[in-house]
Amino acid sequence: MGGSVSKMSLPESTPNPQLPDDLLITCLSRVSKLYYPTLSLVSKSFRSLLASPELYEARSLLRRNESCLYVCLRFDANPCWFTLCRKPDRTLTKSSGNLLVPITSPQSHPPYFSGNVAVGSNIYNISRYIETLASSRVSVLDFWSHTWREASSLQVKMKYPCGSFFDGKIYVVEGFLEDVSEFSKMEVFDTKTQIWDHVTIPYRDQYSRLLTKITCIEGKVYLTIGRKVLAYDPKEGRWDFVEREMSMRWNWLSNCAIENVLYCYNEGDLEWYDKKVRLWKQIKGLRGLPEFARSSLVKLADYGGKMAVVWDKYEPDSEDKMIWCAVIALQRHNVEEIWGKVEWCDAVLTVPRSTILKFALAATV
Repeated sequence: MGGSVSKMSLPESTPNPQLPDDLLITCLSRVSKLYYPTLSLVSKSFRSLLASPELYEARSLLRRNESCLYVCLRFDANPCWFTLCRKPDRTLTKSSGNLLVPITSPQSHPPYFSGNVAVGSNIYNISRYIETLASSRVSVLDFWSHTWREASSLQVKMKYPCGSFFDGKIYVVEGFLEDVSEFSKMEVFDTKTQIWDHVTIPYRDQYSRLLTKITCIEGKVYLTIGRKVLAYDPKEGRWDFVEREMSMRWNWLSNCAIENVLYCYNEGDLEWYDKKVRLWKQIKGLRGLPEFARSSLVKLADYGGKMAVVWDKYEPDSEDKMIWCAVIALQRHNVEEIWGKVEWCDAVLTVPRSTILKFALAATV
């Protein structure tokens, strides 16, 4: 065959094939969300399609919704949200092939302190914006379009809101009580009607202003006041005191509930609370998970029934630090033990040393 390859007439490649949008949406809806940040670099039209409601409607119809991990970092006073994605060149590296990339969703008023609750494909941000002032403002980050919108405000202002979601409702309590002589209230938000209500907490602790932990397990809302743990049954509208052992190692900065089990990070260990025997126990296994430094901030998240662990690690002789992430599959071999299998563990982002790891949450997208 005469001639060389260089002289042959080859079709010109284009970064964005001229296919109908409905066909592209059908194709993209079958692709894992982990690849969307990379695909958004193809062209402006791809970015528009990847943020379109039609794409997520197609994903929902095809039952392609998946749990996606989002991490909030604070740079100086400015928070920025990142999402986990696949590296484009992951086949050429020995790493897990995962990294955190920023999402383009600037918030006009960065929160000084906030409570974040994942509800489907949204994260409800209950926050204050000035260090000395409480706020009733609630905003919602839509992870389909990566845009913010305002939601119904709280009935009261809070400085340190803590929240949890269960059965279509968000439960929010104040994390620091100014006046311990008064009964506090739990704000309840119905995500369907978009209306706030409240429930009076029938207990106060004159020796403690802390009310910092709240979670939903087995159909009840658990919260702490000082060293006491209260359980609220929404169906019966009843409060009960429960075992105080739950509060002893319940770390309010690093905890999550997965399939009705409460997990927390405490002094270098990942633990779970055994309600049957009222004890905190270490997760067994975890082969391949490195030791956490004492200075590390560690965040846990329910990642589609698995545990996502996100933490920071200072780099020696460097002005940077690394954000690390691990995904752990949890297995209950018997009623007394929970084992964890580390599916992958890797450094996913390099940031300045002054960066603060604020939140890690998973949304269903």
